[in-house]
Amino acid sequence: MAETIKIAVCDDEKNIRSYLVSLIKKQGGACSITEYASADAYLSDGKEYDIIFLDIEMGGSDTGLDGMGLARHIRGMETQKQPIIIFVTGYEKYVYDAFDVGAFQYLVKPVDEQKFAEVFGRAYRQALSGQIQSGQSKKLVIQYGGEGKAIPLNDIYYMESRNHNIILYLKDGNKACGDRLEYYAKIGDLEEELAGQFYRIHRGYLINLFHVEGYDRTEVRMANGDKLLLSRYKYDGFVQAYMDYISEESL
Repeated sequence: MAETIKIAVCDDEKNIRSYLVSLIKKQGGACSITEYASADAYLSDGKEYDIIFLDIEMGGSDTGLDGMGLARHIRGMETQKQPIIIFVTGYEKYVYDAFDVGAFQYLVKPVDEQKFAEVFGRAYRQALSGQIQSGQSKKLVIQYGGEGKAIPLNDIYYMESRNHNIILYLKDGNKACGDRLEYYAKIGDLEEELAGQFYRIHRGYLINLFHVEGYDRTEVRMANGDKLLLSRYKYDGFVQAYMDYISEESL
């Protein structure tokens, strides 16, 4: 059963709130959504969220707190769960202020649906990953078939980038997905997210160092028998990453 991501939409314009809610619902996945028309309403509710869509210029507050002020207030609450903040603004001039409070991303009004889907997908995966990571088994969280799926990293032999999609090559024991699964993602984002256990040996391949059985200067042999091309420009970096990974695992 998919985990539920708690989302707040904070904007003093009802039509904007409704539009953002409709975009969220289009993305699929298990979400609960709460709307707020002011910073005061958000704070008085006292709830914690995984993701907040926040209008920087939001008014309607008796205390004079706008969206940026609310974000600073949230970041100053050390005992509270820190949400992923996505700013929604009509002006790009606020971008630097947004990153000062650790915003995940910002969207410029009118919000483009394709840009929204990309940003939401990354935020959703990060939020879901934060919910279900355990000390025993780290997992890759993806959106597939309209819901979030969590796949243990050690079940993944490697990933291949093909036609703007990612193909996961999986252990036979992963009965929920079979031996491979294809979904939309960018290999560059995954390379950054999984650094340490995974290494990009070629433009099209991101491999799990846990499943490396051997290598030479031109290819890497994986535990499932596949032989993957190793870029000559990646050889030195791969060897160093593999040695570092083995040393870490042996501790």
